[in-house]
Amino acid sequence: MNENILAKLKILTESAKYDVSCASSGTVRSNTQGGLGNTVGGLGICHSFAEDGRCISLLKVMLTNHCIYDCAYCVNRRSNDLPRATFAVSELVELTIEFYRRNYIEGLFLSSGVVRHPDYTMERLVRVAKDLREQHRFNGYIHLKSIPGASRELVNEAARYADRLSVNVEIAKEENLKLLAPEKDHQSVFAPMRYIQQGALENKEERQKFRHAPRFAPGGQSTQVIVGATPESDKEILRLSASLYTHPSMKRVYYSGYISVNTYDKRLPALKQPPLVRENRLYQADWLLRFYQFTVDEIVDDTYPDLDLEIDPKLAWALRHPEQFPVDVNTAEYETLLRVPGIGVKSARMIVASRRFSRLGQYELKKIGVVLKKARYFITCKELSAMTTVNELSPQGVRRLLLPQPKRRADERQLMLDFGGGGTAE
Repeated sequence: MNENILAKLKILTESAKYDVSCASSGTVRSNTQGGLGNTVGGLGICHSFAEDGRCISLLKVMLTNHCIYDCAYCVNRRSNDLPRATFAVSELVELTIEFYRRNYIEGLFLSSGVVRHPDYTMERLVRVAKDLREQHRFNGYIHLKSIPGASRELVNEAARYADRLSVNVEIAKEENLKLLAPEKDHQSVFAPMRYIQQGALENKEERQKFRHAPRFAPGGQSTQVIVGATPESDKEILRLSASLYTHPSMKRVYYSGYISVNTYDKRLPALKQPPLVRENRLYQADWLLRFYQFTVDEIVDDTYPDLDLEIDPKLAWALRHPEQFPVDVNTAEYETLLRVPGIGVKSARMIVASRRFSRLGQYELKKIGVVLKKARYFITCKELSAMTTVNELSPQGVRRLLLPQPKRRADERQLMLDFGGGGTAE
């Protein structure tokens, strides 16, 4: 690998690190005789970690960091004075193959700045994926960023070669997007999303008729929302996410805590560090929407438009609704068990299956995987009586007991005094 390619690689991987909407889940593309690679991780797959702790097992790179747009929040905006580079299609293809052969990566996550025109940039991204699949018979994972404003024909062609496509919304409300990125609008983002959705539905019908028909973006699509760059509430962000999840091809909404890379732009907030706790709470709330049968209005509403940063959203909901508890784990329905803090999807299923043979107690719940440290205030079972639940200790008391250390010790002592020595966490 010559020094010119290495210099480009350093610049373009650095430029790509702020995009978090990459994950190789949701698709299986097996290797074939004479082919190279597969989407399932195996021996020799090396993982690296970004500075913020995210695991990266793909070659995450941009085709170019030149861009015609001047988005305030983007490090690659055209007005920034930073090193610029552009890979030729053949250079990036060879780089991907060589990295895979050396067991550095399991696939490719490819994005790009927009040069000349969205279709011009999208066509070059498609060529990279096409050459990998057809010339090198590469069966590893490929995730392509669809360029906002690209034509339906190019998006559909990209979906024939890529496992997953993503189009980043970036800012939840269009008026705030217009403030920070005047050259963009939500229509240019939602149009490619619709193309992917329609293509996926058409492909599903085609594969019902012809079982060997090529698959269309089998890993679906994802998107990214920047958190903290604009004053949207968590309620507004989660409502956007819930709306996007109504589309069958939308697999993940990623939340990226705003990193202050352009401190000179007065339109942006002056944050000393990214809002990572808020980002984490949004992921937890997103999980409740997707797997725990919660609605947005149950997690956040007009009274509580933002997520509690001290406790997770499920616990926050339970403390706001003590009338729903305690729950008897030996009789409650599966949907009710999902609402209990400390009980996950897997644990709820195992409770329903296990209690058919005997009544469950603390020992059995621990073996199943229930987090009794949290769940004990919201359930009853063989050993746990109804005298230490959230209704007796009060939501405020339970909250104090479940706050992270070291604050919890002082609150435990205060709670013991309030209840005359009773109602401790033990």
